Amino acid sequence: MSAKPTGRLAHREDGLYLMLDRLFTAPIDDVWASVSRPGGLAGWIGTYTGAPETGAVRFKLSETDAEWTYVTILKCIPPKRFTINLGEGDAARHLILHLVEGAGMTTLTLGQRLHSAADAARVGPFWDYYLDRLVAMRTGHPVPGHEHYAGAHELYYSELIVPDKPPVVPVPAPPRA
Repeated sequence: MSAKPTGRLAHREDGLYLMLDRLFTAPIDDVWASVSRPGGLAGWIGTYTGAPETGAVRFKLSETDAEWTYVTILKCIPPKRFTINLGEGDAARHLILHLVEGAGMTTLTLGQRLHSAADAARVGPFWDYYLDRLVAMRTGHPVPGHEHYAGAHELYYSELIVPDKPPVVPVPAPPRA
């Protein structure tokens, strides 16, 4: 597996996001387990503790001496989507994860809301690395070391073009009776 930057910028209703996709030859429920259960997460990014059904858990990256981080689950629709805040206050990272299945394949799209397009140079290499670890865990292929995600990745993300915001189309008022 070669380390290549894959993200793109996209406007959503609540801001500018860095979006990254990965494609899996697997059913959606299987991929969902890899991104939503402690056993699945442990193989590629970390683990969590707590009760997701309450909307609050704590998460910890597995590869570092990271501390436990509070996670607020804002929306969860298994096995298709979740929206979370990772961290607290102004430092919280707003993440979305969306899964779509078709023709025996599942597409995973991860997005992180950015404060500015410049944040992509820091956020993009991080997510490319961890999503490539997810692919490697699921396929048995080795993943390049973290150092392969600096340099060219940071340059790629710093040069992403911010797309134009889609025009706001006014919704016509219902006719008066």
